[in-house]
Amino acid sequence: MIPETLLDEAARRFALLGDPSRLRILSTLHAAGEVPVGELADRSGLTRTNLSQHLSRLAAAGLVGRRREGTTIYYRVVDESLGELCDLVCASLRERGRALAAS
Repeated sequence: MIPETLLDEAARRFALLGDPSRLRILSTLHAAGEVPVGELADRSGLTRTNLSQHLSRLAAAGLVGRRREGTTIYYRVVDESLGELCDLVCASLRERGRALAAS
């Protein structure tokens, strides 16, 4: 499953992805591509301060990247494995929901 040498890093990654606000940010970026920080705040419903803290953590983990154009900062998903991971988890959740509904 997870090699012993990667357990701590895997736990940090899962903890990072375990926050609904960060998942909302990543989902927005995945759907929209590159988004200016002001628009990302509006779409996510987060204050700029709170958004900035989440984006800093996501960037430090290598999940999102940023670029500056003038005074505007744009964010985008840079870890391509996130789409696959979300597809896998969401498929499992949908299957679990169907099983619960059928019982």
